[in-house]
This record gives sequence, structure tokens and C-alpha cells, in this order.
Amino acid sequence: MAILAGLEKEKAVLWRIYANVAKQEKTISLGELRNDSRALYCFHEAIINALRPTLKEGIRSIILASPPRTNYSQEFITHVRQHHAWLSQGSTKVVFSEIVGTAGTPSQVAALTRTAVFHESIEQTTSEETEDLVKLLDRRLNISKSEQAVLFSLEEAEASILKRRGTGEPKPEYLLLTDKYLHSNSQRNRLNRLIQIAANKNVKTRTINAESPAGKRITQLGGLVCLMKGSEKF
Repeated sequence: MAILAGLEKEKAVLWRIYANVAKQEKTISLGELRNDSRALYCFHEAIINALRPTLKEGIRSIILASPPRTNYSQEFITHVRQHHAWLSQGSTKVVFSEIVGTAGTPSQVAALTRTAVFHESIEQTTSEETEDLVKLLDRRLNISKSEQAVLFSLEEAEASILKRRGTGEPKPEYLLLTDKYLHSNSQRNRLNRLIQIAANKNVKTRTINAESPAGKRITQLGGLVCLMKGSEKF
């Protein structure tokens, strides 16, 4: 799953991209001219605020589409780098990619998502996002603090995700597993139930190709890991 942001002269249109479907999320209007720096700043801030609920769900891949011969995507990325450093580090890091095209209407998005360039961009951002999660995992493994623990078994992950917690107690943040672990597990029904419960409890789940570099790292740790929430905040 990824977010497609169609950046245009006077508006931005956000779409949630599933396997074969694009669902419109929100439209943000600029309201002023793009050469008004204050208005452009507020416009970019409005886009960030519109993205926050999606980011909290754990979606980290964002594709920026802007028409030919414009620099709308670069302007937005510059704004992010200058004012939202939290989007480039830790568990809140977002992977941006840029493509040329218009994504303001359903027909435009349908045409864009059929292109090879779009599919290459999806693969690139998803791969980079997964690599970032493994880097986060390795950092957590090197930290002994209990609030940044890593759990290594289905039983531990299940107990942690099902547990009722009081205020301030560390919570599960990510459930990472390989596709091979998912499909070959003798307790697949139990595992699928846990994945559903994790989603309902806002634990971000990622199923990773076991043959990818990230998948091989997860396999070294048993095929499934659960990361407890760290100190990063939105």
C-alpha cells in the first residue's frame, strides 16, 4: 500500500493505492498564487496534516506526481526537509519518490497507475521502506532499554499484542514477518488471526519477501519479529 499525491498548480489530491485500486483520500486547495511564499508554506503544511492519519497507520511510501515542466514535487520535498525532519529518520521516516504525471482525477490516476514508471516507483519506495524498517530493527537490537525491545517468536508477539496495557506502558509498534514464514507456518490460522488483531490495534504489519535482503535478515531472526514502540513521535 502507498500514497499517491497529485501536486498541481492550485491543489493537491491524495490517493491511497491498493494492489489494483486507487481510493481518493483528500483534496487540499492552495487558495492563493504559488508565488505567495506564506500561502505556499500553509499549503504544504496542510498536505502534511492530511497525511498524518495515514502515516500513523504505518504507511511510509509516498509517490509525488506533478505535471511536466513543473517543480511542485521538489518544492514539497524541500519544505519537508526544512520543517519536518521527523519524516526522514527513525520509525517515522517516509520514503518519497517523484514521477512526472497528473493525478487530479480518477481517470488521470487510472492512466498513471498503468504505466511502467509508476510500477517501478512503487517497487522502489516499498523496497526502500522495508530496508529502513530492518535498519530500525537492527538499531533496536543494539539498545537494551526495555521500551525498545524486540520479540522473536509468535508466542511472544501474540502475548504482547493481546495484552491490555496501562498508560505509559510500551506497546507493540511493528509486526514483521516473511512471506515464507506466513505460508509455511503450521499455525497459519493462529498467525492470520494475530495479524488481523494487530491491524485492529494499530500495530503496523509488514509481510516481506523472504528472498529480499530485508527478508533474509528477518529469516535469520526466525522469520517473525515484533518491535516495541520507541520514542519517536508524530
